[in-house]
Amino acid sequence: MFNLAENNTNVKTEITAGITTFLTMVYIVVVNPIILSDAGVPFDQVFTATIIATIIGTLWMALSANYPIAIAPGMGLNAYFAYSVVGANENISYTTAFSAVFVAGIIFVILSLTPFRKKLIEAIPNNLKYGITAGIGLFIAFIGLRLTGIVTADPSNLVALGDLSSPSVLLAIVGLAVTLVLMSMKLPGALFIGMIITGLIAFFTGQLEFKEGFVSLPSLPEGIIISNPFTAIGDVVTYGLYAVVFSFLMVTIFDTTGTMIGVAHQAGLMKGNELPRARTALLADSAATTVGAMFGTSPTSAYIESSAGVAAGGRTGLTSLTVAVLFGVTLLFSPLVGAVSGISAITAPALIIVGSLMMGAVTQINWKELDEAFPAFLVILTMPLTSSIATGIALGFIAYPLMKIASGKWKDVHIFVYIFAVLFFIQLVFIG
Repeated sequence: MFNLAENNTNVKTEITAGITTFLTMVYIVVVNPIILSDAGVPFDQVFTATIIATIIGTLWMALSANYPIAIAPGMGLNAYFAYSVVGANENISYTTAFSAVFVAGIIFVILSLTPFRKKLIEAIPNNLKYGITAGIGLFIAFIGLRLTGIVTADPSNLVALGDLSSPSVLLAIVGLAVTLVLMSMKLPGALFIGMIITGLIAFFTGQLEFKEGFVSLPSLPEGIIISNPFTAIGDVVTYGLYAVVFSFLMVTIFDTTGTMIGVAHQAGLMKGNELPRARTALLADSAATTVGAMFGTSPTSAYIESSAGVAAGGRTGLTSLTVAVLFGVTLLFSPLVGAVSGISAITAPALIIVGSLMMGAVTQINWKELDEAFPAFLVILTMPLTSSIATGIALGFIAYPLMKIASGKWKDVHIFVYIFAVLFFIQLVFIG
């Protein structure tokens, strides 16, 4: 079913990779409810909805597309939902905002059923693809450094070195060192083993505690929030949420597309300029977004943390199936997961290492041609600086055709790139 031999992998490697991906992204079941609760959504509702959406999207990716890519509510999209859509508009409740997410999901499904998204991947210039991969790598590494406190915010210089004497920072550094040693020894599953060792150190040094026990039953206090598509469409029309739907669509399409390209390149799954089974794969996040909105969570996206599993050897859907199963189990262990995912030093070293691996894509960029190199450089630079994969992609899409026109090579640019350059410009400048 998963064609393990064809992909030069085995059951043990795939399961280990799935566990690795799960551990690097399980923080979402804690972070997402915290963010969306600021919009008034009950914590338990979002916790359960987050896992439901994750299981649906990731299972689809596993069983239909056979890719080691996990789907879950996207970071950034949840903040946009809570603070820009609900928080900034007194007349828009979270239920109304979920209507916009639902409608965006339906449109997303329709687009994914057409050749549009597959053709989009094929239309993206190679150097932009390499820039996206490297940019995601740099973004991942920055997230890891920031979560651990190795780098911190600085009012005069944006970022600065953190307090290296802090117990949590020391734990992260030790975890990073241990994992790097294991990887240098070419030990299979080094990322996962490194997390286990770091977790044990955290437990015995008193940094990891289980104050609220281990098990609790899942619940949906609000039930199904969106049950009637016509009501959802009516909400969008009544409250004029067209820009919100457009923003969800634009960010999700390019967040997911960019992440899939990056992870697929890292895993060696791209066939020339194409992503095999692209249409099936791209349906995963659109279906999960639609269902997630019904239960009470923000749009889903392919997760960049999937690259941690790929680095651990994951190459097929068995990796993502493992992720989905573990998230299913998580429904019963919210106190335990909350405790572990609350210690970023356990999982962040994997993000830093994976980031360094993905940065290798910069060697594929044609640095000798400025009209090819600079848009890729802009993507790499702006992803971590704006904390947004979608923004980095947008700026690259805008810069690429402009530089091609200036260099007299406008015919070399696919029509899709021109169209989305204009749409991205409108979205960044006029919609925000």
